[in-house]
Amino acid sequence: MGKSSTTKDAQALFQSFRSAYVATPTNLKIIDLYVMFAVFTALIQVVYMAMVGTFPFNSFLSGVLSCVGTAVLAVCLRIQVNKENKEFKDLPPERAFADFVLCNLVLHLVIMNFLG
Repeated sequence: MGKSSTTKDAQALFQSFRSAYVATPTNLKIIDLYVMFAVFTALIQVVYMAMVGTFPFNSFLSGVLSCVGTAVLAVCLRIQVNKENKEFKDLPPERAFADFVLCNLVLHLVIMNFLG
């Protein structure tokens, strides 16, 4: 009895998330895909490190931190571009994207410096 109600609850929750996500604008969906790609790339690097080893540890840290930092900056971009967010209503999307590009440039300059 408990397992079937849990399954029904999970299906209802998944269905509500799906119906809410259908109404999400396309530009936010593209940013979501970019975030998932960055996180997936970081996970692949961690799995590779676990299997092969961490000989150039700075390279491993740089790769993972680059992916995580990029994902965090993309989430910030998503928050700023979202039209439903009233906190950034006066910020034009072009300005948010310019901030994203500039912060990514600074992040990757720091990552390249960390490599050695």
